[in-house]
Amino acid sequence: MKRTIFAPEHDDFREAVAAFIAKEAVPHSEAWEQAGMVDRSFWRKAAALGFVGFAAPEQYGGLGVRDFRFNAILDEEMSYAGAVGDNFSLQNDVLAPYLVEFTTPEQQARWLPRFTSGELVAAIAMSEPGMGSDLRAMSTVARRSGEGYVINGSKTFVTSGIQADLVIVCARVDDAKGRSSSPITLFAVEAGAPGFEHGRKLEKIGRRAQDTAELFLTDVEVAPENRIGGEGEGLTLLKRNLPQERLSIATTAVAVAEAALDLTLDYCRERRTFGKPIGEHQAIRFALADMKVKLDMARAYLDRCIEAHVHGELTAEEAAGAKLATSELQFEVVDRCLQLHGGYGYMEEYAIARIWRDSRVQRIYGGTSEIMKEIVGRSMGF
Repeated sequence: MKRTIFAPEHDDFREAVAAFIAKEAVPHSEAWEQAGMVDRSFWRKAAALGFVGFAAPEQYGGLGVRDFRFNAILDEEMSYAGAVGDNFSLQNDVLAPYLVEFTTPEQQARWLPRFTSGELVAAIAMSEPGMGSDLRAMSTVARRSGEGYVINGSKTFVTSGIQADLVIVCARVDDAKGRSSSPITLFAVEAGAPGFEHGRKLEKIGRRAQDTAELFLTDVEVAPENRIGGEGEGLTLLKRNLPQERLSIATTAVAVAEAALDLTLDYCRERRTFGKPIGEHQAIRFALADMKVKLDMARAYLDRCIEAHVHGELTAEEAAGAKLATSELQFEVVDRCLQLHGGYGYMEEYAIARIWRDSRVQRIYGGTSEIMKEIVGRSMGF
């Protein structure tokens, strides 16, 4: 099915991205998984080619391009190539909007040149132990101290938390009576700040090349110029960026499922039972056909969402629906593809095994499938 949302410049960009990933990412996948993180040199090489922070203004090393189709191409090509690591989606899709759209000119001048050069890795710390998906249950507190703030609290499930040079921390600001019932505020905390400590690197089922960490803040002093947005505006800013984050997850979901199906088609052509390729057995042929049709429908739906987002028309509810449908379909397809590989699918030497374990989290992070259903359901008047 020909995709109509891309222009020639997007096709040229895709060709360059695919070549870069094949050379600089794929050969290192095993080493990065063993290390538990993507090597920083890869990130600097990607930045040198304009693949990092391209939404930033040109004076800060970006291209001034805010077109999610370029983001989608990076996410898709990483998936198609079977490369590991979430760096492109995290930095370009999730973190860049905070640093480009919600910051002051002074903050941009301090952070963006290092961000677009690949020297600065950013992270965002929202989740807390016991908080679940309810951001309003956040307990990290920023107490006013002179003109600045002192932050206390702990965060978990922070992607790139070990490597991060700059962490956007979500916290509540104490009111005049010391109560932390005020709305969420965002603060940029730089690595090395006194009282800011990295906890253990969390061991996960999948996504092993993307470091995920706990972070602890004990009397961390933050200057007022490191506050992002106004006091109490944090939840509003988070909500503004969540649709793109969820669209990013949906983009990866469909691409990974397509890649898994392609691998399985090759396997079904090569693997023979009862004197013929297993793909010629009706039950398996029907399974392959079922997955193809579902993915074709998901691709059409997703491209429509991407186009809507490019034009500023994608709603939070539509993004939640896209994330829900595609992440659920991704795991359905990948799980079925592993099943068609038989016992070989359970072996680490086969790519489908890694794809399977990496796919499970898609239904959890960025908002669980249950939360996505809640968002969509409420949009229907319930």
